[in-house]
Amino acid sequence: MKKSGLWTRNFTLLTTATVLGCAGGVASSFALSFLVFEETGSTLAAAFLMAMQLVPRFLVPIIASPIMDRFPRKPFVVAGDAINGVLYALAGWYLLGSEFSYTLYLAFSLLLSTLGSFDELAYGALYPNLIPEGCEQKGYAVSGTLYPVVNVLMAPVAALLYQKVGVAVILLLQAALSLAASAVESFIRIEEKNRMEGEKFSFRMWRSDLLDAMRYLKGDKGLQSIYSYMAITNGLSMYSPLLVAFFSTTPGLNAVMYSAFSVAEFAGRMLGGIFHYHREIPRRRRFSFAFFVYLCYNAMDMILLWIPYGAMLINRAAVGFLGVNSASLREAAVQKYIPDEYRAKLNGFFGMLVSLACSACSLLIGAMGEVLDYRVCITLCGLLGSAACMLTIWRRRRQVKAIYQQE
Repeated sequence: MKKSGLWTRNFTLLTTATVLGCAGGVASSFALSFLVFEETGSTLAAAFLMAMQLVPRFLVPIIASPIMDRFPRKPFVVAGDAINGVLYALAGWYLLGSEFSYTLYLAFSLLLSTLGSFDELAYGALYPNLIPEGCEQKGYAVSGTLYPVVNVLMAPVAALLYQKVGVAVILLLQAALSLAASAVESFIRIEEKNRMEGEKFSFRMWRSDLLDAMRYLKGDKGLQSIYSYMAITNGLSMYSPLLVAFFSTTPGLNAVMYSAFSVAEFAGRMLGGIFHYHREIPRRRRFSFAFFVYLCYNAMDMILLWIPYGAMLINRAAVGFLGVNSASLREAAVQKYIPDEYRAKLNGFFGMLVSLACSACSLLIGAMGEVLDYRVCITLCGLLGSAACMLTIWRRRRQVKAIYQQE
């Protein structure tokens, strides 16, 4: 992408660190998802693990978000990646000489998820402050494109490494990349406000800040609708264990072919990101475009596993193109709309909703996978997503439109 006013020193450093962290995360999560299914042979076991990983993402924001809005966020971001690197190094070292243990991996995942929740909360609150004024759409187009770019590069590599050298080596790679990301983030220069105003942080202050943010959200029907729909649609998208099982058990399909889903989605998201970076969607059309994408997303899920493999790849490419545009619009609009002093708390509350929905849906979808055809399960997810879109986004379209089309 061509450099513009967006690419300041801070934004470039944060983007570089994000790429490093994503690279290791894609490789490790890809390999571990197949390892868990191979060791357990159960979609429910894999779904239970996924649900448990989301529990801290529901609890941590309640505790941490008022702190994030009172103290500087950069130290949390730097420390989070450093600790993450150490933990992955220990896990890789363990697997080099020991057998996989589902129970130990569950405990390890809970610890990682807890620490990761702090890091994500701080990152989400810091990121908008590193985007130059007027470059919000471009900034979120970049962030929405980074993951698919890294995904397409690392997923095939992860599949190859998984077959050739095993999970332990991949986890050690994740450790090195996380530590490198932490080092890069330490060079970011930003003066952040300390909103303590000479006071000591207390339970009373924590409670007051949290209630203040909840009152703000209670009075904003548009933000409520966006949060509700995104929580539901994220929950209904927790069907990756079913895809892993489908590609592992269907003759003619395999892990490498599943990794090609990432390639197809990358192609779509990359094109969509470039489009969104260079072409601004007119303000008056932003809501209608986002609503159209939501309906398309659910329709694509409904037909995903009923079509030939080549068409599946086209399906994922289309989803990628549309998705990165709507996600960039939403993030730019919502983060600009929320006052900075509420950002971590409201982002944390949103994260709680998403985690709760994802935990419940991953268990439900995993259980459905034990008794129903994998294709039927994913089709039902798409149908429910469409219904949720109509009941939230469309029903309160006037309030939601005001957020998407703000000046």
